Amino acid sequence: MEHSPPPFFRQGPSANARLLFFSLLAIALLVVDSRLDVLGRLRQGIATVLYPVQRTLLVPRDVTRVGAEYLADVGRLRAENAELRRLETANANALLQTEQLVAENQQLRQLLAMRERTAIRSAVAEVLYDTRDAFSRRLVLDKGQQNGVIAGQPVIDASGVVGQVTRVYPLSSEVTLVTDRRSTIPVEIRRTGERSVAFGGSPDGTIELRYLRTSADVREGDLLVTSGLDGLFPPGLPVGTVRSIEAGSSAFVRVLVEPAAHAERTRLLLILLAEPQAQGASPPSEEPAAESRRRRRGS
Repeated sequence: MEHSPPPFFRQGPSANARLLFFSLLAIALLVVDSRLDVLGRLRQGIATVLYPVQRTLLVPRDVTRVGAEYLADVGRLRAENAELRRLETANANALLQTEQLVAENQQLRQLLAMRERTAIRSAVAEVLYDTRDAFSRRLVLDKGQQNGVIAGQPVIDASGVVGQVTRVYPLSSEVTLVTDRRSTIPVEIRRTGERSVAFGGSPDGTIELRYLRTSADVREGDLLVTSGLDGLFPPGLPVGTVRSIEAGSSAFVRVLVEPAAHAERTRLLLILLAEPQAQGASPPSEEPAAESRRRRRGS
């Protein structure tokens, strides 16, 4: 059975002829365009029309590229931030150590200057810790019997009198501060030479002159120094500055003195290696007053 199209649909050139014609036409257009560039404007118009389509098709690629770059930048920034934090911590630690060394160096220089002024054999001691006692003011130092420390020796810093050694161990010692309630120290007013006794134990950490006559010439700002009458502290060491003068009983005034030493803010102290026992003096008693009186009555 024949399936060829009817004669009406077989009109015109054959398929081969049409292929040959369009091939020759395409070649001719290529040659003409390459020689005369007659299709340049047509291409520009087509490119202009197709540009939005091209950009739309490239959106997924651009979004993927931007996302990948963003994630890479975030990772890099996190790594850089972590490195900067590490460097900042290291620099801060180094800076703190440098500041600490500078402060200790300054304290040592001041202690050496104080040692030269006192002209007494001494030893530099470091504060280990404060004794946790709400009723006393004491420090524990890293020098003891092996370093020639004995009970009763004075302890000073670069500003003045800190206190007195009251307990000694082979490798450490305990210092009672001048602000402790058991502490007493003979002093004199440098400006006038007026002598008195300074007592510790004031609640605000000051020193108190309790038995100074109302006629005594004392003013706010006067410097108190050790008188040396006790045989413990060398004369002339700064003890404190008069902060206020209050009226006491009819015969005496109450004078509050700001301590010259800064025991709470320094780590290095100077122990004067004197021998107070040989001079007939003794350190402040470590036992309560009632117990001391009971023992005297028993004896």
